[in-house]
Order: sequence, then structure tokens, then C-alpha cells
Amino acid sequence: MFIQTESTPNPASLKFLPGRAVLGSGTAEYRNPDEASASPLAERLFAVGGVGGVFLGADFITVTKTDGEWPHIKPAVLGAIMEHFMSGMPVTREDQAAGAESFAPEDAETVAAIKELIETRVRPAVAQDGGDITFQGFRDGVVFLNMRGSCAGCPSSTATLKNGIQNLLRHFVPEVREIQEVAG
Repeated sequence: MFIQTESTPNPASLKFLPGRAVLGSGTAEYRNPDEASASPLAERLFAVGGVGGVFLGADFITVTKTDGEWPHIKPAVLGAIMEHFMSGMPVTREDQAAGAESFAPEDAETVAAIKELIETRVRPAVAQDGGDITFQGFRDGVVFLNMRGSCAGCPSSTATLKNGIQNLLRHFVPEVREIQEVAG
């Protein structure tokens, strides 16, 4: 098994590509070992010293370190990923529940346009960097988004939100005034 790695805009995160489906669809984020109990793969990764976060995408795994240097942590992470896939264990123990969305019924058409732009233009680009952005709500012209994986805590995440995504949404959906990040 050959696992590729890619850097992300967040220096504390690395993206690992095992060359096979990880979740197939959807995403899952584990920010500590307690949350990782829902995923045998995440549990195995948290057993590696210095791992502080695990994000699972359709075909990638983003690992965020708490301390230490990647040259020391990366071989153990690669080993844990390889061991997991060789074991035949499932990636998760249960389906991942999507976060609840919040918006007024009269905004349904606007929300549909926002969600389509996020799905088709934003999420694929963000996934390239080892993260994800999901729609959480819309109220009074404000779009609420949740940044996950390498995007959470990334030094360039504010620029991504304000200069990239906000400008895109405002251009195509005039009802959008601004974007705010919410915790997941």
C-alpha cells in the first residue's frame, strides 16, 4: 500500500491519501481521543504521540499535530493508516450525523443557491487542502459556515472566508451580506 502525503495551507496539518476510499461520501472530524471512539482509524491515529486532530474525507485523511515536528510524527501516522487498512476494520463504527442547519422557511430558495455554490465551487477546492466547509445556517443576510479539517485553525482561513467565499457568495446571491464561522 502506497500512501501519498500533501502539505496543506495549515502548517500543523498534513493530508494523507491512501489511494482508496476513506469515507466514500461525507466527512468526519475528531478533535480529541474521546470523540475518536466513533472511528477505529481515528483511535489508532490518536495513539500516535503529537496527533491532536483527525479529519476524514471521501478519499483522504488530514492529521493535525499538537506539537513535535512532522519528520518525527509522519512515519508513525503513515504506519497507523497502513495498519488500519490492512486490518480490514471499518473506518467508522456508525454513520456520521450531519450538523443541524438553521434558516427561515422563506429563505429556502436563497439557502438552496448558497448550498449549491458551496457544494460545487467551495468544498472541492477546500478538500484539495485537506479540509471541509459546511453550511450551518442563514439569517439576516449572514451565512454561517463550519470549517473543519486543516481549515480549522489555519492561518489563512479568515482570508479564505472573507476574501474568497464571501465574495463568491455575494456575487451570485445578492441577499448575502457576510459570512461568519461557527464552531462545529
